[in-house]
Amino acid sequence: MEDKIGHGVVGLGIGRAHADGVLRSERGKLVAVCDIDPVRLGKFKSEHPDVEAYADFSDLLRDERIKIVSICVPSGIHAKLTVEALEAGKHVLVEKPIDITVDAAMKIEEARVRTGLKVGVIFQNRFNACMEPVRKAIDEGRLGRLILGTFAVKWYRDQKYYDAGGWRGTWELDGGGSLMNQAIHTVDIMQWLMGEVDTVTSYAGIHNHNIETEDLTASIIKFKSGAVATFVSTTCAYPGISTDIQLYGTGGSIEIDGDKLKTWKLVDGDELEEEEMLDLYGSGGNPPGDTKVRGHALMVQDMIDAVYFNREPLVSPREAIKSVAIVNAIYESAHTGKPVKPKKV
Repeated sequence: MEDKIGHGVVGLGIGRAHADGVLRSERGKLVAVCDIDPVRLGKFKSEHPDVEAYADFSDLLRDERIKIVSICVPSGIHAKLTVEALEAGKHVLVEKPIDITVDAAMKIEEARVRTGLKVGVIFQNRFNACMEPVRKAIDEGRLGRLILGTFAVKWYRDQKYYDAGGWRGTWELDGGGSLMNQAIHTVDIMQWLMGEVDTVTSYAGIHNHNIETEDLTASIIKFKSGAVATFVSTTCAYPGISTDIQLYGTGGSIEIDGDKLKTWKLVDGDELEEEEMLDLYGSGGNPPGDTKVRGHALMVQDMIDAVYFNREPLVSPREAIKSVAIVNAIYESAHTGKPVKPKKV
């Protein structure tokens, strides 16, 4: 068995969190990074002189020391680069969203099956400390039959954020706005906790930015289980407010504020359990200011371990495509003014 798994990172925006995760990992080795921006590439090379710095993606793919490639480029070219990496014999960890359409994302799944290599997708909010007991309570039936969920992603981005990237807030490369870029993490959590979506009825609009896509969406989500949810996303909520998640079932209520457990009231529980849960998870369980870095580090380590121990990554392409299908359906509903069923994955 190899001592270290060689890793390459493409795109040094959010890719820096991937690189940091590899540097922290026990079984991974950061071999190379790649970026088309010479300033970013040079800065990283000056900080990490032992790491190879490539300006051309094809050069990185030719590096035989690299077993895993992290794809951290604009969302609309995730599938293109991921398929190229798979066909070059590399396992791939791809940033969210896996791509911006179901059809494009399915090309990744098809290439994964064809090559027999591993593909993992970043959805780090599943690693928030409070999510494990919440998912467990649902799986064990302690929440009973889910009736209602409310999900509100109230972030803030100024115009400079959109202008700096060039691709942000565009349909071609970002695939959307607040929903596809920021709130897709919470879309993933919603479907992971509440199950398969039946229909969405939605509004989307531009309220405070000069962009193509949207900076606010509001949706009613109906699930095949009969449960209903409301889902709101925005990048207009100055200065950026934590994400709220509430789950209400016949067996109780659970509420989450950001990565902190806010309410834990179950019919089959008691005050002692409630106090213990809030003590354990009410502070978030993630180091202050470190949620993104910690979450990425855990997912990078999971991918490295998947290759090292020959198992599947925790978030598969098919699982990640479910969220893209929901987001695409929300945009279609907002455009047509009609309820829309997400594409089957």
